[in-house]
Amino acid sequence: MKTNQRLQSIDALRGFDMLFIMGFSGLVVALCSLFPNGSECWLAQTMHHVKWHGFAHHDTIFPLFLFLAGLSFPFSYAKQCSTGATRSQIYLKIVRRAVVLFLFGLIYNGLLKFNFENLRVCSVLGRIGIAWAIAAVLYINFGWKARATICGVILLGYWLVVGYIPAPDVEGADPLSMQGSIVGYIDRLITPGRLYNGNIFDPEGLFSTIPAIVTALLGIFTGEYVRSEQHSGNRKSLSMFVAAVAMLALGLLWSLVFPINKNLWTSSFVLVVGAYSLAMFALFYYLIDVRGWSRWSLPFQVIGVNSITIYMAQKVISFSHINKFFLGGVANALPEEWGTLLLKAGYVAVCWLFLYFLYRKKIFLKV
Repeated sequence: MKTNQRLQSIDALRGFDMLFIMGFSGLVVALCSLFPNGSECWLAQTMHHVKWHGFAHHDTIFPLFLFLAGLSFPFSYAKQCSTGATRSQIYLKIVRRAVVLFLFGLIYNGLLKFNFENLRVCSVLGRIGIAWAIAAVLYINFGWKARATICGVILLGYWLVVGYIPAPDVEGADPLSMQGSIVGYIDRLITPGRLYNGNIFDPEGLFSTIPAIVTALLGIFTGEYVRSEQHSGNRKSLSMFVAAVAMLALGLLWSLVFPINKNLWTSSFVLVVGAYSLAMFALFYYLIDVRGWSRWSLPFQVIGVNSITIYMAQKVISFSHINKFFLGGVANALPEEWGTLLLKAGYVAVCWLFLYFLYRKKIFLKV
């Protein structure tokens, strides 16, 4: 395959990732609930975020999306350079994208209600915009060795600060607790508006965005490697999988002293979820772009090419109302567990059909 062509695997994996955001996780839980104590089984539990320390599949969704945003940039940068874009024009595009994502995050959190005192400024989209933009600028200005050093300094420095400096406003604080973390203290000190967890802590706060830059950079390293003509697609797939295993081992080892924690976006979390992201991309890349087995991925690509659209649309459009309009009567006639399963499946279907309509009409929201 040509190294400059668009990778279908990126859109497909992004779609797979966003599928859980558009209701598939609830569908899995409903399916598990058909069995005795099924809602308590490991599969159902991994469809929810862990409360604090620990790791579940649901904790991979956000960082995988950020990883893929980073992965796409080397391709985008090369394309812009080939069309004669100046450095200033590229920087302007980076800043504009970051600002638009931050604005979308504010709108998602209720900006248009004009209740600024209680508006949550931090957001998923805001973190993606900021972390991705900083990683993109680092990619343009530094070689891979310098960027790898920056990643190491960020992860080590974040561990030393978060792991050993407690919040000064909480007496006898555990630095790795929600109330006692320096991460929450910084958010309480300088973040305007309200925080996500009762004005104590925000999982998308300012300070914990710093290690998220590394998540985006890991994606950039991956995109840079895939673009290179150094190895065959088979070799690249294998190398990425081996790197994922090594990253996972390092992350698990680090977690013994710095627990895996999505809310804090700890250094061990960056490595473990980076390993997951890299391994998943290696699999999708091998199947779709190397082997050419792409037909099965169309349902995911339909989601992936309009991922921001479905994220925002679920806040604006009542897909639940549409779903219940068509399936509510049938669901009420069924036993409760089966009715819930039908409505969960219907919600995913309604969202997907909405995206498929946009896909067929070639309507894509690009930020």
